[in-house]
Amino acid sequence: MKRINIIKSILFTSTIILGVSCTNLDEEVLDGVVISNTGGAKVNSASLLVSAYEGLRGFQDQDKMFALDEMSTDALVGPTRGGDWDDNAKWRQLHTHTWAPDNIEIRNAWNSLLSQVYNCNLIIENGTAAQIAQARFLRAFYYYNVIDLYGQTPYREAGSSLQADPKVWTRQEATTFVISELEAIIGSLPTRSADASSVNVDAAHFLLAKLYLNKGVFNAADAAGPYTFDPADMAKVVTHVDAIKSSLAIDYWDNFKPKNNESPEILFSSKNVLGGPGGGIQSRWRMGMHYQQTPDGWNGFATVAEYYNKFNPNDRRIKNSDPYIINAFGNNVGFQVGQMKNGKNRDEFGRDKDANGALYTNKPAGTIDLKDRKGNPLVFTAALTLITGGATLETAGIRSQKYIPDADNLGAPNNDYVLMRYSDALLMKAEAVLRSNSGSVVAIMTAIATRSGQSPSPATLEGVYLERGKELWYEGFRRNDMIRFGKFLAARELKPYVSDNRYALFPIPADALFNSNLKQNPGY
Repeated sequence: MKRINIIKSILFTSTIILGVSCTNLDEEVLDGVVISNTGGAKVNSASLLVSAYEGLRGFQDQDKMFALDEMSTDALVGPTRGGDWDDNAKWRQLHTHTWAPDNIEIRNAWNSLLSQVYNCNLIIENGTAAQIAQARFLRAFYYYNVIDLYGQTPYREAGSSLQADPKVWTRQEATTFVISELEAIIGSLPTRSADASSVNVDAAHFLLAKLYLNKGVFNAADAAGPYTFDPADMAKVVTHVDAIKSSLAIDYWDNFKPKNNESPEILFSSKNVLGGPGGGIQSRWRMGMHYQQTPDGWNGFATVAEYYNKFNPNDRRIKNSDPYIINAFGNNVGFQVGQMKNGKNRDEFGRDKDANGALYTNKPAGTIDLKDRKGNPLVFTAALTLITGGATLETAGIRSQKYIPDADNLGAPNNDYVLMRYSDALLMKAEAVLRSNSGSVVAIMTAIATRSGQSPSPATLEGVYLERGKELWYEGFRRNDMIRFGKFLAARELKPYVSDNRYALFPIPADALFNSNLKQNPGY
C-alpha cells in the first residue's frame, strides 16, 4: 500500500469510530472515501461538521496558509534572530522565493486543506440536507485555497477504492467545479445571522466573486501570466457583490476587537470563544511582539519597511491609540515602531506588582519605557536584514498587531478570525468595474479610505491595488492580489531580484507525489 493510502486508512478508521447513522445520498464524494450506510460503517456527520468548521482555525495560526499567503509577499518577513527563528530557513525561503517541495509549511498547508476536504466529503455522503449544504460550501472554500496556492487539486469519484490514488483536476477544471458547486447550493443557504461564523448566503456570494475575479489567473496557460480578464466574469463579480446584504463598520477596528462578531462588515469568520479552544488567533499579536511587551510576544516576524511606507502615518488602519488600548497595553495596536512602553499598572517587565508585592496603581499609562533583555531601550526600527544579531537582535523590524488583544484572556481570546469582509467585496467590485471599463468606482474608493481618515486612492486599477494593500493587510490576500496585478515575482525589499515564473505556484509537496496522478508543478 502506498504511503498516502496508509494515511487515508488511518483517517478512515478514526472516522468509523464516531458511529451515528445518517441518510444515504447520491452525492459525489471527492478526495475521500465513500462510506456506505447499508450494512457498513456509520459516521457521525454532525461531529464531522464541527470538525470541518474547526478546520478553519488553521487559517488563524502564523504558519501554514497565513505564512504562504503573506510571508511570500512584500508585506511580511520572518528573519532569523541569532539562534531563534531559523527553523531550517523555512521562513526566509518563503519571503525570498527560494522554497522547494520539502518546505514544511508548504506541506502542512496542503495537508491542512485537503484533510478538511476529506471531512466535508464524508458529511456530503452521509449528512442531512442542511449539513450537506454547509459541507459543500466549506469544501468549496478549502478547494479555492488549494487552487490558489497549488493549482492542481486531488479528488475522488464516488465508489473509488481506498487503495486507489485520487484523481487530479487541472487548475481550470477545479475552478469550474468549485464555481458550479457554489452556484448549485447558494439558493439553499441561510441568510447571515448576527454571528457570521456559520455558512451563509453572503459568504457564498463573496467566494463566487473571488473566484470570478481570479478566473483569468486560474485559467491562464502559465500561472505567471499573462492573464485575460473576461468582461463576463467581471460582470459576475459585480452581480455577486451587489447581492451581499452588508455595510461597512463605523470603525475599522470594530472588525478586529474581542467582540468583533458584532460587526456588520464580517461576512464569514472562524469562531473563537473566550477561554475556549481556537487560541491560534493570539499569533496575530504575539508573532512579532517582544517578550517584555504586554501582551508578551515571540519576537519573530516583522513588517517590511517598504510595505509600511505605503501608509500615511495618520492612517487609523495602522495605528489605533484609543485610551483603553494604551491603558491596557502601553502601545498602539496596528504597526509598532519606535520606543515601546508598558501599560497602566504594569512595570517595565509587564508585571502588575513591584518586588514588594505593591500594585502599580498610580502610574499613568505609557510612562515607563521598556527595555530589551540586555537592558537596552526597546526601540523597534524599520531597518531589517534577513539574519539579525548584535545590538539589533531584539529590536530590528516593525512589529504588528492586526487584532486588538483580548485582555480578559490573551491566550484563548474572544476575537473571531475574519475570513471574509465587506470592504474586500467592495474593492473586488471596484477592480472588476475597472477591468471591464464599465463604470466609476469613486464612491467605493471614497467610502473605504474616509473611514480611516484618509483621502481616497485614485479610482484606477493601481489605486485599487494600493488600497487593497492598506485595507486588507495581514488578512491572507496579499499573495493573491500581487499575482493578479502582476507584481508578485518582481524585485522588492529583502528580495532584490525578479523571481522565476515557477514561484507563481507553490510546489506539490514531495510526500504527496506518492499519488501517481499528481505531477510536480513546472520548474520544481
